[in-house]
Amino acid sequence: MKLAIANDILEIKFSTTEKILAIHGSMQIPLSHIIQATRMLLEPTWMQIRMPGTNLPGIIKAGTYYTNRGKEFWYLTRGKEVLRLELKDESYDRVILGIKDSSFWTSRLDMIK
Repeated sequence: MKLAIANDILEIKFSTTEKILAIHGSMQIPLSHIIQATRMLLEPTWMQIRMPGTNLPGIIKAGTYYTNRGKEFWYLTRGKEVLRLELKDESYDRVILGIKDSSFWTSRLDMIK
């Protein structure tokens, strides 16, 4: 997965394999729709429905999840740092990604706001 900012939009580009596992294409999120960027993982919830996506506990959680917190998109794999985006005016309430340098992206997104 590659992240980039262009024309006030955060572009999240997934590889072909990532698209298949998440059953989702790449994403574009206007920076004005990002309320908060954090490195904190959410507390687990027993109340979630995966539709569609892939889940192998401890290895990968990818796709769309409906939880008691709202609609979430996950692409998180073992060994990656967490980047959590809280959103407004988007179809997802939040996006949770596993990336190499989440501190860089949280700082960069906070500076832009």
